[in-house]
Amino acid sequence: MEPKMADRSTIEWTEATWNPTTGCDRISRGCDNCYALALAKRLKAMGSPKYQVDGDPRTSGPGFGLAIHPDSLRLPYTWKSPRVVFVNSMSDLFHARVPASYIKDIFDVMRETPQHTYQILTKRSRRMRNVADQIDWPENVWMGVTVEAPEFKARIDDLRDTPAFVRFLSCEPLIGNLGTVDLSDIDWVIAGGESGKGHRPIDEGWVISLRDQCSEADVPFFFKQWGGPTPKAGGRTLQGRTWDEYPKAKSRAGV
Repeated sequence: MEPKMADRSTIEWTEATWNPTTGCDRISRGCDNCYALALAKRLKAMGSPKYQVDGDPRTSGPGFGLAIHPDSLRLPYTWKSPRVVFVNSMSDLFHARVPASYIKDIFDVMRETPQHTYQILTKRSRRMRNVADQIDWPENVWMGVTVEAPEFKARIDDLRDTPAFVRFLSCEPLIGNLGTVDLSDIDWVIAGGESGKGHRPIDEGWVISLRDQCSEADVPFFFKQWGGPTPKAGGRTLQGRTWDEYPKAKSRAGV
């Protein structure tokens, strides 16, 4: 069964997490200090049944091997009130070892629970694009890609090629200057700095540039954190205010 920790989330831009798969492998610089990898190691030590599969030590770690959890598919049906749900906070739905048939099962659950709004985030944009035409995309699914440095901006083009109702970018951990970003057909941008041991610094200019481009393109902008030794160490105000904007098509307040 899904652990109780999944019922609510401390992530600022969502309300709950749901992990029908767990585990992953590092594939880019943004994965270097993965919070989920460290958390999986602790959950394994605590005896959590979903985190007993070890991953390849070169790309993964203890408790972080890719694992499928069909028994978790029923969880969203049990929530009595509508929620904004981050899907696979401890994995990547489009990991190469997640069967396409299981991805479709997850989308079936999301379609059958339209009272909830689901947020999916991937670094594996090529696979997402390749299986997109096999999926019936419901309106309550927001699809996002991580764009943490300029060399990964091609993921945005892959995202545009999907028929997702809401498309968003997560520029977190922002570890480089993205420069000019094509925001056409993008509905939301999240930005944030890295936190934890070995965190890499974020430059205010990178964030201001993203914010200004969003403003010019009329794209909602959400600034999550500056980061530091802990997620809240640097606060989350940018030029004297917080930025908590959400997609206009289906805002959090209207869910």
